[in-house]
Amino acid sequence: MHKKVRERHRYLCSLLLFIFTLSLFVSNRVEALEISNPNTKNSTNKGITMSARCAIALDSKSKVVLYEKNAYELVPMASTTKIMTALVALKYGDLDRKIEVSSKASSMRGSVVGLRKGEQISTKELIYGLMLRSGNDAAVAIAEGISGSVEEFAKLMNEYAVEIGVVNTHFETPHGLDKDEHYSTAYDLAVVTAKAKENKLFNEIVSSKDVDGKTLGFTRSYHNINKILWQMPEATGVKTGYTGKAGKCLVSSANIQGNDVIVVVLNCTERWKESIKIFDYVNKNYEFKKMFIKGDSAGEIALKRGNIKLQFEDDVVIPVKNGAEYTVKIMKPEKIDYTINKGDKIGKVCVYADGELIYSNSLQSSDTFKVKQLPKWIKKIIK
Repeated sequence: MHKKVRERHRYLCSLLLFIFTLSLFVSNRVEALEISNPNTKNSTNKGITMSARCAIALDSKSKVVLYEKNAYELVPMASTTKIMTALVALKYGDLDRKIEVSSKASSMRGSVVGLRKGEQISTKELIYGLMLRSGNDAAVAIAEGISGSVEEFAKLMNEYAVEIGVVNTHFETPHGLDKDEHYSTAYDLAVVTAKAKENKLFNEIVSSKDVDGKTLGFTRSYHNINKILWQMPEATGVKTGYTGKAGKCLVSSANIQGNDVIVVVLNCTERWKESIKIFDYVNKNYEFKKMFIKGDSAGEIALKRGNIKLQFEDDVVIPVKNGAEYTVKIMKPEKIDYTINKGDKIGKVCVYADGELIYSNSLQSSDTFKVKQLPKWIKKIIK
């Protein structure tokens, strides 16, 4: 069964990649622009050795991979699972709703908050206990409070994972204790974390060292067990993990040159030291450059009935690596036979490093372009 699930995920990933590639090149005109890199001739990138079984560094905003080692290998991920648990709870849960702690939740072993059967705890406080104390009891309470059971909540986790483009991960529990069909990849965990960090409350929670329960109206106070917050001043989270099969794991984030960088290390005995090593590598070997500003002109599409002006949907900030050559390509459709409204997505901006696609994002129309359609009754006659 495990093999079949993995094969299905690999097939889905390949299919999505094929569709994405087609969307870039079918019926599009390409305009290329070379981006100069002053560090090209003096590369200082000599790589790093890493003791983690799997590792990755990902720029949270652009999703550019900055470093990786076995980042797409399917492995158990222990309590780093709880990042997705928190993300689903923030999306579907009522933060102020009180959840009654069940006997199942209160009897959980391993890392726990110490919840007692019958306690009434708000969803918001449970998320704090989940992320700061890595509470397995909080994970079960959240799952039962939102979906009625651990099994139903796991289904919700898997559905949402696919929705955000995470296709090589499968959840069986909200806490991450070892299960044969519970696995992920370093890359997927980084993508899940990037999505979670779009939420302001999530960032507040995972960056907190200590929380005074009285101040927030909680039943107890919480101390964060994530040591990276004390060992690295720039650190902003995120989650630890450990089981017998997964080994020591850590998903961390830090402010590097004003940008949010995510680092994942899985099955890594020296997880704190190795994570800091990766952050140092990124800081020394990359320079974050703003290539385009949101709203700036991205050219236009020339048509017989007029031109459609394009603009950048977001700021394009790319981590530029020492020694790499960068090319920007604007992908535009050659023919449009439908009405385009101002703000509609049309075309793409793609950034390549040494010929490899590292970033893409939609462009948008800066004005409205109307195409007259034949009346429906004429279309029926023609058909």
